[in-house]
Amino acid sequence: MASVGKIARRTFLIGAAAVAGGVAVGYYYYRKPFPNPLEAELGKGEATFNPYVKIGADNTITIVAPRAEMGQGISTTLAVMVAEELDVGLDRVKVEHGPASHAYYNAAILEEGGPFAFFDESMTAQAVRSGLGVVGKLLALQGTGGSASTRDGFDKMRQAGAAARQMLIAAAAQKLGVAAADLETADGSILHKASGKSLTYGAVAAAAAAMAPPAEVRLKDRADWKLLGKPQKRIDMLAKVTGAPIFGIDVRLPDMLCGTVKMSPRFWSRPVKADLSKAEKMPGVIKIVALETNYGHGFGIIADNTWAAFKAAEAIDAQWSDPEYPLSSAAISDVLKQTLGTKGSVMRDNGDVDTAFADAPRERIVEADYAVPYLAHATMEPMNATAQFRDGALDIWCGNQAPTLVRQLCANAVGIEQDKITVHTTFMGGGFGRRVEMDYALCAALMAKETGGRPIKVTWTREEDMRHDAYRPAAIGKFQARLGDDGMPVAVDMKMASPSVIAGTLRRLFPSISPLGPDKTIVDGAYDQPYTIPNYRVSGVAAPVSIPVGSWRSVGSSVNGFFHEGFMDEIAVAGKIDPVEMRKRLMAAYPSAVKVVEKVAEMAKWGEALPAGRAKGMAFTLSFGSWVGEIVQVADTPAGIRIEKVWIAADVGTALDPGIIEAQLISAAIYGLSAAMGQEITFADGMVEQSNFHDFDAMRIFQCPVFEVAILENFHKMGGVGEVGTPPAAPALANAIFALTGKRIRTLPLSKTVAFA
Repeated sequence: MASVGKIARRTFLIGAAAVAGGVAVGYYYYRKPFPNPLEAELGKGEATFNPYVKIGADNTITIVAPRAEMGQGISTTLAVMVAEELDVGLDRVKVEHGPASHAYYNAAILEEGGPFAFFDESMTAQAVRSGLGVVGKLLALQGTGGSASTRDGFDKMRQAGAAARQMLIAAAAQKLGVAAADLETADGSILHKASGKSLTYGAVAAAAAAMAPPAEVRLKDRADWKLLGKPQKRIDMLAKVTGAPIFGIDVRLPDMLCGTVKMSPRFWSRPVKADLSKAEKMPGVIKIVALETNYGHGFGIIADNTWAAFKAAEAIDAQWSDPEYPLSSAAISDVLKQTLGTKGSVMRDNGDVDTAFADAPRERIVEADYAVPYLAHATMEPMNATAQFRDGALDIWCGNQAPTLVRQLCANAVGIEQDKITVHTTFMGGGFGRRVEMDYALCAALMAKETGGRPIKVTWTREEDMRHDAYRPAAIGKFQARLGDDGMPVAVDMKMASPSVIAGTLRRLFPSISPLGPDKTIVDGAYDQPYTIPNYRVSGVAAPVSIPVGSWRSVGSSVNGFFHEGFMDEIAVAGKIDPVEMRKRLMAAYPSAVKVVEKVAEMAKWGEALPAGRAKGMAFTLSFGSWVGEIVQVADTPAGIRIEKVWIAADVGTALDPGIIEAQLISAAIYGLSAAMGQEITFADGMVEQSNFHDFDAMRIFQCPVFEVAILENFHKMGGVGEVGTPPAAPALANAIFALTGKRIRTLPLSKTVAFA
């Protein structure tokens, strides 16, 4: 096994080296800055300093926050980075998403993509991170995901604000005839205290923007921060609570048509027979067109209203070819089990696991099998996009997590150059990885070619969305531990099998690229945890099931957080050691992890006796650079198990907005608890069985527990926020249920075994 692991790791490193070679060849292109996209869209009297700052002669200051706002508050945090260095309050600035542009590439989204744990700071790990960051620049993907937005923007957006401020001061010094060192800034003005003279930013913006950017940009010390590090009033809140038209579903254009899609209910299957006559004759229906994209095959219905399109979609009578994957959930499970029996890629291999188990007494062995189902994203705002194709150019409006990808794939789909595409990115009612997919944008673009230049809004029904997602993959795991004389684990062997998220994503978005090396998303959240065990092996293997799978909030860590931390709880119970104490001992080499566990245990008063009918469970997961411990308290009630309270302690390294971080941790925990309690996507005859929230329900408000959150800043590197609260939620709940009932539940959803109040 060890050799397999070395080969797999070597494969990745060879690939990285090849990329690095390409980087060396393309060094010029790496160093060359992307053009400032704001230059092409300046209003009268506006000046731009870089891709993030525009200032008008009327002193209107506009900050571009180019990441998707899907409820996580990122537009506020990114704007604050610029405003802090520009020395203006958030109330003085406008915030825009900005155009699709390579200038807004996200390098951090790739930097942790290598086969190294976040705490691995070896020379090799750091070199690979640097190389992947360079790859991020060369790919120039403007994407939101991987909890990477704050990490990616932290330096570049502060530098953008600071550089603009220095240029404004220089221009003001020239105009006032004083030394730049004698000037100060405050609230959008430049002050010369000695003379009492002042100028607004707007008064010198044009002259400042014409200057060369400073060779050295000076950033504020943390001690001087006025905005960062403090809770801010979110810039998107007023629009949301007043119902402003800010989402994709709100787009209204003159002379607009409406549409929907009916895609094959069996993924990748083609229609073998279709009768459109009934649907085509229905009132309001204008045209039905065939659709063929990397997401599959189907029909687009163009109508004069959305309801007519929905009803016509129902009336299409089509038969579809057989799928290329197992037809039922039971058959898929069989494939996963067969896959688990094959050789995998070893992503962690400490000590000698085989020898450690060879002479283990049976009573010292702990074994368990775990499983999780497919899951849909189920965003509250249904998938939608509005497109208009006229005069050889395409405009498209949609909430999306990757504007440059929308531009690239839509250009390919309609057969025009990318510079003929304008992407209008709206706010979105939930993303969680669903809106990095392009199916809804592609369908709207293709249908816009059939409307004679009229715009068309294409809306997916909830049922169509639920049955055509890029799902979190089903996964299974086999786990084994050997306990020492003191009850502590001396050997752990973990193996998981799951369809590959990477391979699935490449098939849809970049079909010409083959997956390189092992898919570490299969073992993320298990191989990279801060536990020290003498013999410790974690391996994964990709299962050949081609049902579309993609990034679901916290990706592989959402699966393996449940697997790893459920099994750790089993080890503690078998070894007769308190689960918190066992984790602290195993994490002793990682003080940040220990402090998180100690903090959450302190908050929850772990160890204190509880009234009869109540119990607590805990879990810990390091994901996306943040160390998170959660404790769930449950109660046995006549109506079922009630989740009473959740305590969360998270070390994010540097907390830029504690209010948003707390909201994200709670949101992510609720997302994880909802999935753990009752969600699953199942298959029959090659089709998804669920269709809406009545059979894919989320935690309801009356079920939501009380939360208490602590934010720590002990680790020296910044972590992500948007996803990290999800992975520990399910295992903490399952461990609490075990403590309450004695039932060790190893398969999600938990509602198959227990009832929830």
